[in-house]
Formats: sequence, structure tokens, C-alpha cells
Amino acid sequence: MKTAIKWIFSTFLVILSIAIIGGWWIGPAWRALLLDPPKNTDILFWKTSQRDAGFKVLDQAPFLVKSREITPADNIRVLPKGEALVVNEDIDRFFDEQRLAGGLILHKGKIRFEKYALGHSQQGRWTSFSVAKSFTSSLVGIALKEGHISSLNDNVSDYILGLKGSVYDNVSIEQLLTMTSGVAWNEDYSDPNSDVALFNSHKAVDGLPTIVSYMRRLSRANPPGETWHYSSGETNLIGILVEQATGQTPADYLTEKIWQPFGMADKATWILGPDGNEISGCCIQASLRDFARYGLFMLEAGHIHGESVFPQDWVSKATTKRVETSPTSKRGYGYQWWTFEDGSYTARGIFGQTIFIDPNRDLVIAFNGNWPTATDANLYQKRLEFIDSVKATIDQE
Repeated sequence: MKTAIKWIFSTFLVILSIAIIGGWWIGPAWRALLLDPPKNTDILFWKTSQRDAGFKVLDQAPFLVKSREITPADNIRVLPKGEALVVNEDIDRFFDEQRLAGGLILHKGKIRFEKYALGHSQQGRWTSFSVAKSFTSSLVGIALKEGHISSLNDNVSDYILGLKGSVYDNVSIEQLLTMTSGVAWNEDYSDPNSDVALFNSHKAVDGLPTIVSYMRRLSRANPPGETWHYSSGETNLIGILVEQATGQTPADYLTEKIWQPFGMADKATWILGPDGNEISGCCIQASLRDFARYGLFMLEAGHIHGESVFPQDWVSKATTKRVETSPTSKRGYGYQWWTFEDGSYTARGIFGQTIFIDPNRDLVIAFNGNWPTATDANLYQKRLEFIDSVKATIDQE
């Protein structure tokens, strides 16, 4: 994932040089980058102010950073205004502490809180980072309902033929979804020789997608299905699997099956890797309201025009604990969703991206943000405490 993100953001250095000469893309975000251009191609080492601007315009240079459009609906799912939610928090302090670009609370389908900062706006797009993993999971559910995938027990290599003869011959689709393949993978962002640092720059062979060519070379660390191990590479494989099974790219399939029929209001994009495939574990650019609408789509179990696009038990399986992520944690992992014991679940991305969903309270909370660092356990805990305060307020009502 680090290499993919590094490749995406390295192109900004080229863009900025061109913009200085030609005066192109002059707007608040581009102006900020022009005045203070990053000197490093790795987003993890950009200054916070540079990321504030960069996260808004990630997909706006199509001749340098490729993306595939996710087309909005003609009939938009209206999000009516509800009674303002009075939260027992200093909301301005919370936004500043969390470095939030936007926060939105939907309760019973109505907007009860919405606020923007860091120059973000209702119409603007913000990048998702690993929140995209949960979108990719939904595409698998839809493909299963439509018969493109016969069973989650099928071997991954039955759909991604480039994995035939590799360790993935014995890995099921469900094990890929729950990150329990047992395939060895190093996700250490500080290690330049880790898999996550190397896979996107790998030179593919035999005409295979880059991620398939890389992953087929890996070895086994544990038996399939026994051990959870976070692997961005495997989410990227899921995107390839969806395309192989359906004959449509993930962005096109998302457009056709969710974005348009559910009524998303704004254009979104999905960033492509150097080989032209969606980076399925990262980097959907969308408006905050449409991120919240996706939470509403999940809250409503994927129902569109009276019928779910998922198999009958998909949402309950996808969003409840299928595997422990830590012996000491009460949280779990489903099908690319992080789960909680009370039945709520969340999509998460680095730098503070969140879609939190609580079916028991008919609640969706969406955040766009830019934490000072990619991950921060203290800020995440305070994020959860804020969500708990929202839940408590709703319970009191």
C-alpha cells in the first residue's frame, strides 16, 4: 500500500512544476501546494498542510494520475435535515484535535449534524484510503448474488487464473475477505523491503496484473483460515477477482450496482495503479455526503427499489466478527469491515477516514480527516469516545 500511495503522490511534484510554469489549476488547494510544494514523493513524509491540500485534488490531473470515474445518479437519494443533535462535546475543539475536514451524522436517514473544515466543502471530494476496502467487499457480495461467484468457499485461483500453481490454490475467497489466507506478507511501512513497499513497483510477467504477478510468488506462513494478518495486497487481489468474475472494472461495477441505483449525488473516482487496475484497497475520492450514503446503503442491508443487491445473509456475515484481530481486543474483523461487540461496525482509512455504522440505533457517522500521522492510537480512541457520546445522546432521546 505504501508504494501505491507513494506512486500516486509522486506525480504531484510533476504537476506542481507544470502549474508554476503554466498557471494551471489555480484554486485554494492547488494554490496552497504551489506556495509550499512537497519535497518528498512519499505522502507519509508530507507536511500536514500539504496533505490538507493534496487530499482534495488527488484525482484532478488525469494525464499524470489516472483514475476511473464513478458516475452519480440522476435520481439522488435525498438526505433530509433532522433536528440538530446536541452532543456533549466541544465540537470545535474536537474538530481541531482530530484535524477533521468534515463530519456528518445521519440518524434514521436524516442529517442531524454536518460540519466542514480545512477548506473542505459539501461538494468537494476527499480521498478514502483503506475505507475503499469495505466498498470492494460489497462488490464481492453483489457478484455472489448475481451468480458471477458461485461460493465464497471457491478457491481464489479458480477466478484469478494467474494464481494457478501458487500458494493461493488452497485459499478460499472467504479467507481472502477475512485476511486469513495464511500467506506470508510484510505490511511494515517503515521497511523499504517489505511487501507493501515493493508490490506496486514490481515488474509484472506473462501479461499478468502487477498485483497478481507479485502475489503468486509469495510463500505460506500459516495454514489457511487460522490466523488473521492484515494485507493490503490481498484486498487488491479482491478487486482483480471482481473484475475477472464480472467482466467489469470495480469502478464500473460500483457505478452500476450501487452508486447510481442508490442515488449517490456526486461524481466519485477510483485511483488506478500504474498498470491501469483500480487500487482496490485504497483511494476512492468522494463527497462526505456520499460516503455517508454508502453507510446508509449498508444500514439498509443493500436494499434498492425494495430488494437487496446482496445475498440474504451477506450483511450479517460481512459486518460481524469472523476472526479475532488480537487476543486482547474485543474488536474483530469481518469481510473487510472492522467490527464491535455491540453489532456496530466501521470502515477505516489512514489519517482518520471513517464510516461508522450502528444498526441498533439507525446511525451512520462519516469523517474525512488529516491526522498529523497516518495512524494514531490516541486520536482513534478519542474518535471512538466521541462516537460513544453520540450514541449516548441518541439513547437519552
